[in-house]
Amino acid sequence: MCGIFGIYAKKDTKYSIRFISNLLTQIAKISESRGKESSGIAIRDQEKKEVQVIRSAMPVSDLLATSEFREKITERLKANYHQSPIAAIGHSRLVTNGTQLKDHNNQPVVKDGLVGVHNGIIVNVDELWKKHVNLKRQFDIDTEVMLSITADNLEKMNTAVSTSKAIGEIFGTVSSAMMFSDYDESVLITNNGSLFILTDEREILIFASEKYMLETLKSESIPGKYRNDFIIKQVRTNTGYLIKLGDFSLKQFTINEPIQSTTSKSDHHKIIVQDIKDTRKQIHSVIDPDTIALRPEAAKERKMLLNNSAAIMKMRRCTKCLLPESFPFIAFDDKGVCNYCNHYVLKNRPKPTKDLERLVEPYRSKNGEPDVIVPYSGGRDSTFVLHYVKNILKMNPIAYTYDWGMVTDLARRNIARVCGKLGVENILVSADIHMKRQNINKNISAWLRKPNLATVPLFMAGDKYFFHYCNEVKKQTGIKLNIWGVNNLENTDFKSGFIGLEPKFDKEYIYSLSKTSQMKLFGFITKNVIKNPYYINSSAFDTLGSYMTRYVSPKKDYYHFFDYYRWDEKEIVDTIIREYRWETAKDTNLTWRIGDGTASFYNYVYYTAAGFTESDTFRSNQIREGMITREEAMKLVEMENRPRYESIKWYLEIVGLNFKDTIDVVNGMPKLYGPDRKLTGGT
Repeated sequence: MCGIFGIYAKKDTKYSIRFISNLLTQIAKISESRGKESSGIAIRDQEKKEVQVIRSAMPVSDLLATSEFREKITERLKANYHQSPIAAIGHSRLVTNGTQLKDHNNQPVVKDGLVGVHNGIIVNVDELWKKHVNLKRQFDIDTEVMLSITADNLEKMNTAVSTSKAIGEIFGTVSSAMMFSDYDESVLITNNGSLFILTDEREILIFASEKYMLETLKSESIPGKYRNDFIIKQVRTNTGYLIKLGDFSLKQFTINEPIQSTTSKSDHHKIIVQDIKDTRKQIHSVIDPDTIALRPEAAKERKMLLNNSAAIMKMRRCTKCLLPESFPFIAFDDKGVCNYCNHYVLKNRPKPTKDLERLVEPYRSKNGEPDVIVPYSGGRDSTFVLHYVKNILKMNPIAYTYDWGMVTDLARRNIARVCGKLGVENILVSADIHMKRQNINKNISAWLRKPNLATVPLFMAGDKYFFHYCNEVKKQTGIKLNIWGVNNLENTDFKSGFIGLEPKFDKEYIYSLSKTSQMKLFGFITKNVIKNPYYINSSAFDTLGSYMTRYVSPKKDYYHFFDYYRWDEKEIVDTIIREYRWETAKDTNLTWRIGDGTASFYNYVYYTAAGFTESDTFRSNQIREGMITREEAMKLVEMENRPRYESIKWYLEIVGLNFKDTIDVVNGMPKLYGPDRKLTGGT
C-alpha cells in the first residue's frame, strides 16, 4: 500500500557520489505516488558504526528538502563514499494502521536491532502477537511484528532464513527491505511481487515498488554511457535477495527454500532515530471504527440519526419492485407497476464464458509476464474478478487500486488478503489524501448551506480519477487489457434523476451518459455553483477534472467481466470469504459498498430525505432479474437502510466535519414522504 525504495553501492564504486545521491533522491520522489502521509529514510554508516534514521509525518518530497536529510543522509553518503559500502532504504507511506502522528509508527520501523521498510498490510498481526508470547508489542503499526519475529529467528538462523520464516507466517501482503545492526547484509523480500530492482549486477542496485518507477529513473537519471549496463528485474512472488554489503554479492532465494549458509556477525551498528516534527495542521488519518462505539459521545450521537422507516414504508411502492413514489420520474400503471419495471431490459444474461476465453487469448503473455490489469477497489465484485482471472483464466494480472482517501481500512485489508494469497502485484496510486479530504470537506460544507439531493454526487467527485490513472497504469506497464468488475445491477439512475435527467432504459452500462445528458449534467453543476458560490473553492478544479475523467476518458481494451459471467451474489460472497477470509463490516450486514468510506453518509442523506437508498435500486433490479422475491428484498432493504453510526462518524471525522452540525442539517431537509412531503428534482 506504500512505496519502498533504496540504493546499495559497492565500496570503491566507479559511480560518482553526485550520481548516487541523485539516484536516491529521484527514486524517493518517484515513489511518492504510492503515499504522501509520512516518509523516512535510513542509511548505514559503516565508518561510524551507525544506522541513521530520519522520519516525519510529511511527504517524502518535503523530507528531502529538510536540513536533517542533508545532514543525516546526504552528508553520510559523501562521508561513506569510497570508504565503505552504501546502503540506504526509504519509505513513502500511505497510512493503513498506526497513525503517522505517533513517531514510532512511521517508517523505517526500528525494532530489536532491525531497521525495515514495508509495503503491504499484515492482516493477522494480532494473531501473530498472541502466538509469539515471548515478544513484546510496543507500536501500533503491523510492520513491527515482522521485524520482531525476524529478530527472534536470528538467534538460530541466518538473515535470509530468519526473514523467510517470518514472512511465511504472515497473512496479507509484504514487500520489504531490512537492514541489521549486527550483520553487513540487507534483505529484499516479497510475497506478492510488488518489488523491483534496477542493477548493473556488479556495483550498484536500486529498488522500488513498481517497474515503471525504475524505468523512469533509468531513462531520466542514468547517463547514456551507463544505461545499457542496467537491467530491471522483478523480485518474484515469494522470493528475495540477500545483499552482502562487503563485496556487493547478490544471492536470490525463495521463501520456501532460503539460503542455508551461515552468516557471521559484524561489528554492532548503533541505530539512531530522529523524528522530524511537521508543524503543518493535519487531519488525523487513522480512526478505528471499532473504537468509535466506545466513545462517551457515541450513545447521544447515535440517537441523532433518524430512521423514519415507519413513515417511509407508508409510501406507495411499485407492486413488482421496491421503488417508492419519491423516486425521480417514477410512474405507475393501472396494476401499480412502475415504469422502471415496465421498461427494464434484463442485464444479468451474459455471453458464453468461452467468448471471454477467446477474447483474452490475444492478450495472454507467453513468458509469464503480467498480461491484464484488474482495477481493484477491494470490494466483493472486483475481488471475485481477480480470483477468476488468476485461478480460472490462468492469466497474470496486476491489481490496480486508486486510493483517494475514502478507501476504508477494511477494503485495504481485504486487498492485502487477496493479493497476498494470489501472489499478485498491486499497483496502488495514492492521491494527495490530505488534499482530497479537504476538498470533500469544502464540497460538503458548501452543500450544507443549501442542501439538495441533486448535488450529493459532488461528495464523491474525487474518486473519478480512478479511470484516468487506470489509463496511466496501462501506459506504464504496456498492458493493454483491463477487465473490470462493474455490476450493472447497481444502477443508480436516481442520482441523475434528481438533477432532472430522465432515465435511459436502453443505456449499455450504468455509467453511460449520452452527449446531451452530459451537457445537461455540466450545465446543472454550473448553475448550482452560481447559486451557491461556496462551491467555488480550491476543490473546484479537482471536481471538474473528476467528471471529465469519468465521461471523457478513452476506454480501449476495456472489458466487463460480468458481460461474460452471470453475477450471483451468493457464489461471489461464498467464494471470497472461503478462499481469502474476506472481511465484512461490523455495522451492517451489507457486503457491498463497505469498502467505500462515503457510502454510509450519502445513503443516510438519501434515506432521510427521499426514503430510499442505493440498496432499494439494487434489490429492485434483483427482483426484476428473478434472483430474489419482493418479500425477500423488502426484508433486506429494511435492514440495509438502517443508519450506520460508526461509518458515518468515521467519515465526518476523517474529513473534519462536526457530527452534530452536519446531521442536524441533513435531518432538517424537506422530506419526499410523509404529511409534509415536498417533491423535488425529477419527481
